Amino acid sequence: MLAELHFPTEPIQPEQLDDYLERGWFRMGQSIFTTNFLKFKGLFYSAIWLRVDLRTFIPSKTQEKIRKMNSKFTVRIYPTSPDLATNRLTLFEKYKNSVPFDTAPSLSHLLYDNGFKNVYNSYEICVFDTEKLIACGIIDLGKDSSEGIVCFYDPDYKKHSLGKYLMLLKMEFCQKQGMKFFYPGYFAPHYPMFNYKLDLSNDAMEYLELGSNLWKPINQFDFFETPLAVMNRKLRELSDCLKRRRFEHQLLHYEYFDAEIVPTLKGLQLFDFPVFLFCFDVGTSISNPIIVYDIFSQQYHLVICDTAYKLDNQVYKEHIYNSHLLQMTQHLFASESAEAMALVVAKSLEKV
Repeated sequence: MLAELHFPTEPIQPEQLDDYLERGWFRMGQSIFTTNFLKFKGLFYSAIWLRVDLRTFIPSKTQEKIRKMNSKFTVRIYPTSPDLATNRLTLFEKYKNSVPFDTAPSLSHLLYDNGFKNVYNSYEICVFDTEKLIACGIIDLGKDSSEGIVCFYDPDYKKHSLGKYLMLLKMEFCQKQGMKFFYPGYFAPHYPMFNYKLDLSNDAMEYLELGSNLWKPINQFDFFETPLAVMNRKLRELSDCLKRRRFEHQLLHYEYFDAEIVPTLKGLQLFDFPVFLFCFDVGTSISNPIIVYDIFSQQYHLVICDTAYKLDNQVYKEHIYNSHLLQMTQHLFASESAEAMALVVAKSLEKV
C-alpha cells in the first residue's frame, strides 16, 4: 500500500520502531503512518523519506557556527510524558502563532492526541536562556534508530537559528546513545517547506527509493525522477498511444490518495494511487476499468474500482478526480508496455 496507518495499543518496542522507520513510517500523534505522496494548495508531490547515518555524521561548519552562537544557553534533556509542563505548552502556542504554515492545534494533540498515554520512548531536548525555556525538540528512541518529531522555539530568538540548533542537538544526543540512524521525516521535491532537512548533512544523508525499498545517498537522488514524475510520464506515454487510437480518456489526479491514513477510513483498503487514466463515464454505481502505473512492478495495471462513498457537494477542479472515494476490487491486466496496454484497453473497453 502507498498509504497506511497503524494504531499501536501497547508500547512500541525498540526493534519495532527501528523496523517501522527503516520502511518509511513515522509517528503521528500516538499512531504511526506511511505515505508516499502529498498535496499542498491543490498540487501533488512525492514524499521522499530521509535519514542521517549517525555513524558517519560530522557537523558542518554552519552547524558549528550555530552551536557557538548558542553556547551561552543551557541544554537539558529529559524523558517526556503526556503530562506536559506549562512552559512547553506556552512556548508551543507562541511558536504556532508566529509561523506562516499550519501546525497542530496544540502540543498535546500533536504528541498524544490529547490523551494521557505514550507508546513511544520519547525525550525532550530543551534550551534555556538562564531559566527561561526558549526552544524544545521531541525525539523517539528505538534500539538503533531515532525519529525527530517536532522542534519549536521562541520567535523572539529567531536570529539564533534555534530550529537548526535543536536538530543538531538531537543528532548528537542520538550519536552518544549509540544510535545508527536519525530519521527527520520526509521532504517533498519542488516544495521548499521541507528543504531544511536536506541541510542536516551533505555526506551522511540518505533517502528511501520507492520501488526498490533501498536507502541510497542523497547525492544520487534525481529531483526530476520522483515517483510521481515517473507515474505521470508513463501515463502520458500511454495516453499518447490511446490518442493515436482515438480512444477518449483523461489523465487525472486523485484527491483522496491518502484516505487510508484518515483514522475513520482506516482498513477499507482504499485506492491509493495519486494519478490514473480515467476511461469511463461516472454513473450512479462505479464499476469500470481505470489504468495506473505501479512503481514497484514497473507495470501498467488495468483495474476495476468500485465506489466506497459518493462525495456530494464537491467543487469541480480541472484534472482532479474527487467525486467518489474509490476501492480497487479487481485486477484485469498488467503490462510493462504502453503499446500493449493501449491495445488491450482499446479493444476491451468497447465491450464494458
